[in-house]
Amino acid sequence: MMRAICPGSFDPVTHGHLDVVGRASRLFDEVVVAVGANTSKTALFTPEERVEMLTETVAGRPGVTVTLFSGLLVDYCRDHDVDVVVKGVRRAADVDHELPMAQLNERMGGLETVWLPTAAQWAPVSSTLVREIARLGGDVTPFVPDVVATRIAARLGAG
Repeated sequence: MMRAICPGSFDPVTHGHLDVVGRASRLFDEVVVAVGANTSKTALFTPEERVEMLTETVAGRPGVTVTLFSGLLVDYCRDHDVDVVVKGVRRAADVDHELPMAQLNERMGGLETVWLPTAAQWAPVSSTLVREIARLGGDVTPFVPDVVATRIAARLGAG
């Protein structure tokens, strides 16, 4: 059984994230969506809230689970028998950012990394831009699942 992990901050989860998770679930027996805290980003939601939203949005997808993790990804993967890291890429700069991490994950833990290109329609969408659009009063419903849009509106006092 081949297990893969899709790690990220998912603040908030977007349709692009879900595109990558769905496609990974067709390639691997099990996909763990792992929410980590990234202290270098200004978070809109707590890691626990992100887990709740992801759990709701991936419900019904066979073989997909959601978890919270902290620490090194290689340690989590070793402790949970995960073989492959799956990362979505939207543009070439994503590979430039992800390549050193993939190389270190392989060296430290023997983890292989698979990059899946995000579907073209979601390529311009990032969690950072969704947060910015929402904070400026824009409509984020085209970019995130309904449950996420509702929670964003409630968090920012627009709902």
